[in-house]
Amino acid sequence: MGEFVEGCTGTTLCHHGRCAYETAQASVQGAMRVVELGAMEVWSASFRPMVLWPDPRPARPDAAPHYHLTLLLEGSALATHGERELPLAVGDFYVDDCALRHEIRTGACRAVGVVLPKALLPLPCDQADTVLGRRMPSRDGVGALLARFLTRLTEETTAYRPSDAQRLGSVLSGMVAALLGCAVDRERALPIAALLGCAAGRDRALLPASSRTALLLRIAQYIQQRLADPGLTPRAIAAAHGVSPSYLHRLFQDESTTVAAFIRRLRLERARFDLADPAQGSTSIRAIAARWGFARATDFTRAFRAAYGVPPADYRRHCHAPSGRIAT
Repeated sequence: MGEFVEGCTGTTLCHHGRCAYETAQASVQGAMRVVELGAMEVWSASFRPMVLWPDPRPARPDAAPHYHLTLLLEGSALATHGERELPLAVGDFYVDDCALRHEIRTGACRAVGVVLPKALLPLPCDQADTVLGRRMPSRDGVGALLARFLTRLTEETTAYRPSDAQRLGSVLSGMVAALLGCAVDRERALPIAALLGCAAGRDRALLPASSRTALLLRIAQYIQQRLADPGLTPRAIAAAHGVSPSYLHRLFQDESTTVAAFIRRLRLERARFDLADPAQGSTSIRAIAARWGFARATDFTRAFRAAYGVPPADYRRHCHAPSGRIAT
């Protein structure tokens, strides 16, 4: 587990080249601690008043896209995302995309945060992107748990061994996904659509709590628990829930997707996470594909390229490429 402590001076703040923030001030003064957890980084910092915005130039030409989650511990700030201004108070989380234009104005403040590759977030990007520029509380629930994790991690780094980095990174990515997932649920009217990750392309009335809704939730959870099974087919799923295959297909059609597409998307998301994980760099792509229910590597490669625009081998190389210092 790598760690470094540095003073923050000048007009650009960088941590390892993944995203950079600039400021209009002639000089920035503060202190920052950065803890490396594999491809992720956790930071804690204190700053004097300043205005920050992301550097539009990528810190590396091949830099992978990242999310930036910040928790304000002391002071106040004002975040501007698009046309929306969002006051931030102590205890507020704020999430944004390092590549998107936004601005943060701070008073004297102290904060902790996470810079997380999108590929390592076990939540579909189309869901996470719906809560960019949003404020999320840390008073209770998942927010409170994540806040304690981040503050303890940055305050007590000597308690961990280098071999703990990947394990802590996996835990942290899951907790960030849980926080964003809760925010997604609040943003969306349909809890079923939120679970399935399907944005309906038409206006729909809220579904009442019903046996149909409960059934669809059980089916979705059943699928998520058995993604590694190559025998996970619509017919097998229908039989396990005592419904006909045609009725199963109608349930998913009402959510603007199909059973096969839902299974394929979840499997690809899991495989994408494993490919981006440096701790699994020695695991073959064929083994990762088989782990998530793709019996043939060629089918996996074809589906992965169709979903993400690049073959899995190129995606893995891109995620594992050496990086310079990352910024925040």
